[in-house]
This record gives sequence, structure tokens and C-alpha cells, in this order.
Amino acid sequence: MSSAPDAYLVPLDPQNPPSSVGPGGLNPAVLWESARPKDKAGEARLFYNADQKGALAALVSLGPKVSSQPDKLKDEAVRKAAGIGAKNLKDAGAKHIGVDASRSPRAAAEGTALALFEFTLKTDKANAKKDIQIKPLGSPSEPAQREWDTGLLYAGAQNLARELKELPANMLTPTSFCERIEKEFQGVDNVELHIRDKAWAEEKGMRTFLSVTKGSSEPPKFLEIHYRGAPQKDAAPLAFVGKGITFDSGGISLKPATDMKLMRADMGGAAAVASAALAIAKLRVPINLVVVTPLCENLPGPSANKPGDVIYAMNGKTIEIDNTDAEGRLILAGKEIPLLILRTDALYYASSTFKPHTVIDAATLTGAMVIALGGEFSGVFSNSDSLWEELYAAGESEFDRFWRMPLDEAYMKQISGSNADLCNTGGRPAGSCTAAIFLKEFVDGVKGENGEEPRVRWAHLDIAGTMEATRPDAYQTKGMTGRPVRALIEFARRLAEKN
Repeated sequence: MSSAPDAYLVPLDPQNPPSSVGPGGLNPAVLWESARPKDKAGEARLFYNADQKGALAALVSLGPKVSSQPDKLKDEAVRKAAGIGAKNLKDAGAKHIGVDASRSPRAAAEGTALALFEFTLKTDKANAKKDIQIKPLGSPSEPAQREWDTGLLYAGAQNLARELKELPANMLTPTSFCERIEKEFQGVDNVELHIRDKAWAEEKGMRTFLSVTKGSSEPPKFLEIHYRGAPQKDAAPLAFVGKGITFDSGGISLKPATDMKLMRADMGGAAAVASAALAIAKLRVPINLVVVTPLCENLPGPSANKPGDVIYAMNGKTIEIDNTDAEGRLILAGKEIPLLILRTDALYYASSTFKPHTVIDAATLTGAMVIALGGEFSGVFSNSDSLWEELYAAGESEFDRFWRMPLDEAYMKQISGSNADLCNTGGRPAGSCTAAIFLKEFVDGVKGENGEEPRVRWAHLDIAGTMEATRPDAYQTKGMTGRPVRALIEFARRLAEKN
């Protein structure tokens, strides 16, 4: 049996604060009035010996107009208030936090769990990771408890992606990434994992993927996750594809040394889709899902790709390597703009082998996206209006937000190769757009034939701008964000309900 909380977290409407919370006689209304705080959203007060048992209490305003706001804004207000309160209580030494989750159990769980995430490899006790328990106060109804538990799964999946992205590249290689994901999925029903090796990729003709790996001594891996949750196990799946460069030096086209250490997170797409799949499976979402993530390092070496090389992709197209720092396109096709080649093979393999109805790929792909959208929105390029609308709704619901960008054939002229079908970079103008149109060439079924609608709906998520938070906010600490994990989970759940 768990012990009673030593701290309370209460997100409250300052116009109507509760008069009783928890078993110890905590009266937020009296405490709030005694502190005379401003009513603005995020205003917080920390109280010691706040109830008869001497507990800590963090009271956080949801804002004076919260009751009249749309549900998505109410939920985000709860997430933020829970995050602010959780950080205050953590700093005050709380070990077991009881959360007033009466307004939105799922949002309260998400905000609290996300705010309490920390990553450290320090060994001294003062900086050691703090293990803080959280639970909803009182005896929630069965639906409320289910919503709380769902929120913990959403946040837990995002926190897993954050941890994977924070791990240094010597600790998270393609092999250890696969081992960690395999461990996370142990005991989860209706899931199969396949960890493919270099020989398998050679047999499949994944020449673009393998070309990126040639500069590194780390063996490449190609991870497949199959979740069969739909009533019809052979129904066409949803497919997620994630870019998995566990360290990107740029290859022969070496990146500047400044901030190169951040390129440990160039596997952010792989971390996001694998973590989202874990939550989808644990939630038993009635959908079939296949996830593929090509994993390797992009390093300079005697056998590495060289500018000017031409490679045959898995679908037979030739790609001219203008810049080896655009490897992401190569492994997905078969980032910064040159890494495009990484994904060509993964996109073609997923879309042609499993015949999904929908393909979503996620990648920390272009610096141009950082300039275009900053850290607020992940960019979306899609051939389908309906898919965009579904992604937008899911992102807005979780406040893990998307913004649509142009996917137009006019950009093709920028990526036309001089000695090949395609060039893996289109120059500085519209870098994110040329990257997306490049990837489209490798999605089987994305182009309708003879006037027919495309067989597959496809969306490319460029998450370079949302990869890292350069400053903390209410429930995000400074560092890797794990986005867009929550939005992907929510998208899959809504898609399953719709179908």
C-alpha cells in the first residue's frame, strides 16, 4: 500500500477555488486568499505545513477566464499549472505528490509527469535523479482513474523519447537503441519486433541506407515493430517511419563543431515513433501499426559517401550525393538536407511491403524548419487534406502542435540531379520543402495513376525545430522535448475510433 502524500498539487480556478482537498484538511480557498496572489494563469504559491499533517502544498492559478475557455485550452491550462506546481514541490523536497486531478485527470497527469522528468548521469547524491511518486487525490471514479492512467502513458512515452534523445552517442548506438526498445516492449501484447542487420538490408537492396553507414564502425540496424490491435489482424496498417541517425557528424561534409553534440538527437524521429507505438500498444488501441526505423551513424571515414557519388535507391531511382550531411533523406528514401537518403529506403520498404493506408514519417530533417517555425510547431507536408486535418486536430488536442507546409511539384526542379534522377539537396531556398518533395518520390502509392486517388495518405513531419527546448516552460525542462509523441498517440487513437 502506498503511503500518504507529503505534498499536494492543486491547479485551481482563482474565481472559485476548492474549500477542501485531500485527507488532511487542506483548504485551498483560505490559503489562496491569505496569499493574495494575482489571478493570472501560472501564478503559484507554495505553502509549508499547509494541512493538519504538515504537508507541502502548491496552489497554481488556471487563470481568471479558464471556465469560459474551449476544452483544449482548459486542458493546456491544467497541464501548465500541474507542471509549475510539480516543479515547485520537487524543488521543495517533496517525495510523494498528491494531485488534484478533478478538472482534467489526463492533462493533470501529463503536466505533472512531464515536468518531473529529469535526465542526468551525475553520480554525486546532490545531483542524483530524484524518484518522486505521483497519484490523484481522493478516490477517483473509474473513468477519471482511466483518464489519469492514460495521461501517464502519454507522458511516459514522451519521457522515453526524451531520455533516448538525451543519451550520448557512445551510450546509444544503433544496437543499444534496438535493445532498449526491445526491453520496453517486453510483456506487451500483440507486438512483434524484428531487429534486422546489415546482411538483411543488403539482401533487400537498401543501397541508400547502407551507403550512409559506410563511414562508421558501428553496425547498422533496421528495426521493425508490428502491433496488431485491430479486430482484423490482416487489415491494412498505419505505418510510422522514423529517422534513426544515432550521431550525425555530417560525414565528409562535416558539420561545424559548435553544438555538434546535439546531433546525438538526430534519431529523434525513431525515438518518437517507437515511443508512440509503445503507448499505442499498451493502450490496446484497435488498430494495426507497423513502425520502421533505419538506425546508423553518419561519420567521415575511408569508405564514407563522398560528394558527387551516385547511388541506386531501393526503388531503382538514382540519387546524386551533393552533400553527405543530407543523409536523412537517403535512409528514409529507399537531414539536414543531405541525410535525406537515409529514409528513402525505409519509406519505400514500409509503403511497398506492408501496403499501409497511411504513412507518417518523422525526422529531425532540416535546419530550414528551425528558421521557419522555431520551436512551437512541427512542420507537416502531406498529399492528403484529410490526413492533415486529422494530424492538426490531434496536435491541437495535446498542444503538441503542427503547421502545414507546401508540398508542391514546383520544388522538383531544385532537386534534379545533373547525372542522376535526383539530387539529395536543393540548395538553401525552401530547404524543408525540397526535402519533403524529395521524400515523396519514395513513397509507394502516393501518386494516383490514371486519374485515380493515391492508394496511400502520406505525411512527412519535419521535427527539427521542436527537437530541443532551449529554455524551460511550464512542463518542459530545458533539453530534448520528445515531441511529437503525444500527438502521434492521439492521432492513432482517433483514427482507430473513426475506422
